[in-house]
Amino acid sequence: MAYHKHITTYGGSYMDSPSIAIIGRPQDTGNYEKALRRIGISPVTTLDPEQCSDCCGLLLPGGGDITPAFFGQQNHGSRQIDTELDILQLQGLDLFVKWRRPVLGICKGMQIINVHFGGSICQHIKNATKHQWNGKDQYHYVYHIGCSRTDFFYQLYGSSAFVNSAHHQAVDKTGRNLLPVCQSSDGTLEALVHDSLPILAVQWHPERLFDKGGMELLSFFTELCSS
Repeated sequence: MAYHKHITTYGGSYMDSPSIAIIGRPQDTGNYEKALRRIGISPVTTLDPEQCSDCCGLLLPGGGDITPAFFGQQNHGSRQIDTELDILQLQGLDLFVKWRRPVLGICKGMQIINVHFGGSICQHIKNATKHQWNGKDQYHYVYHIGCSRTDFFYQLYGSSAFVNSAHHQAVDKTGRNLLPVCQSSDGTLEALVHDSLPILAVQWHPERLFDKGGMELLSFFTELCSS
């Protein structure tokens, strides 16, 4: 796996850091690249999953909606669909699952993970106005669910966290081996973790919440990539 030297922004010293792949269109991934660089990580943005072979982890970014046919539905409210990108992200995820390397899904990336494992998507949630982008992020609390206190959400935030939101779709049926770890007050699923692979996903945008809990999540993920 490829490692590079980078200067951290919180401490000023050099550190060995993993290269993390971002499968997305370069014009849409700047926020993710900037956030990773702020914690000393080298992002590799690509549309070619085969270029990810030397990367220690995969970040699946937010974006438009997933092609509904990929979860067995017709279009009932999906928009800004990029089928070519969906295919490339699913192919890249398949490689990282086979390699058993860490994956972080953000917003659409969480939904890509869910679809990959056979789950489905609610194409337009009932309380979309409380969650979707409206010229700016929405904000709300999310709450830990389940009895486990060992999942990443509880380790980082405890029983609740204040997050940003910019989506009108959400996970409906969860995919195989994916465990819900938190939800909003209206029941919208906000984070998932795989029960045996180093795969985690959130519906919010930690890259835009960097100084308010986002850095902790991105750092947690990069530690997985370094282990």
